[in-house]
Amino acid sequence: MIRRTAAVLALGMALLTACAHRPPQTVPDLLARVMPTSVLLLGEQHDAPDHQTLQRDVVQALARRGQLGALVMEMAEQGRSTQGLSSDADEARVREALNWTEQTGWAWPVYGPVVMAAVRSGAPVIGGNLPRAQMRSAMGNAALDGHVSASVLQAQRDAIRESHCQLLPESQIAPMARIQVARDQALAQTAAQAVIPGKTVLLVAGNGHVRRDLGVPLHLPSTVGHQVVMAQSRTDTGTGAQPADQVWQTPALPPHDHCAELQQQMKR
Repeated sequence: MIRRTAAVLALGMALLTACAHRPPQTVPDLLARVMPTSVLLLGEQHDAPDHQTLQRDVVQALARRGQLGALVMEMAEQGRSTQGLSSDADEARVREALNWTEQTGWAWPVYGPVVMAAVRSGAPVIGGNLPRAQMRSAMGNAALDGHVSASVLQAQRDAIRESHCQLLPESQIAPMARIQVARDQALAQTAAQAVIPGKTVLLVAGNGHVRRDLGVPLHLPSTVGHQVVMAQSRTDTGTGAQPADQVWQTPALPPHDHCAELQQQMKR
C-alpha cells in the first residue's frame, strides 16, 4: 500500500511538472500563470503577426478584468503618451499623441489594433523607447558599459553581431550595444514609473529587450514585481530553457533570408 501510494504521488508530481512546462495554449491560461504582477513584459518577433494578435488579446483580457494600468511600447519614444485622450479618440489623434509617423519605422497597421485596444479600455499608452535624439550620445557614452555585468555586455555585443549576420564593422559593435542597454533602461524606467498598485503595466517589446538575462528585467527596481513572456514562432532555432517565465509558441513563419536582405541594404 505504501509503495502504491508513493507511486501515485510520484505520478501526480510528474503530471504537474509536465503541465507547468507545457506552453500555454490560451490567453486565460497564460494570464493564470503570470498574474498577479506589477509589470508583465511581453516579447515578440517583430515580423510575426500572431505576436501582435497576442498583444491585442492580452490588452483586452487585462482590461476586461479591470487590471490594465498602462501599455508601454518599444514602438513609441519615451515622453510620448495618450494620457489625457478620451477612450473614443480616433486613430489620428492617438498617432499624433505618440508621434507615430511612417518615419518611426513601425507600421501602424501592424500595431494600431494593440494601441487602440488599450485606448478604448481607458488605459494610457506610453512610449518607452530611447528617443532618437539621444541615440548618438548613448553610442558614445562608455559609462553605459558599466551599467551591466561584463558577461551581459559581451552577450549584448555577440547578439548584435549575430543579428547583423557578422556584417557590421567591429568598431560599430560597442556603440550599438550601448544603445541596446540605454533602450532597456528607458523601457524599465517608463514601466516602473507607470506602476499602479493593484494593476498591471503591460510592456510590449522585442524578445531581445524582455529576456531576463539581458534586457529590461535587469534594470527594473527590485521592488517592482514582474513576469516575462516571450512569443516565439516555431522557426526559432533556440534550444533549451528560455530566459522567460513563459513561452508562447506560434506557427512557423515563411522562410526569409534576413542576411541576404541585410547585405543588399548595406551595399546600397
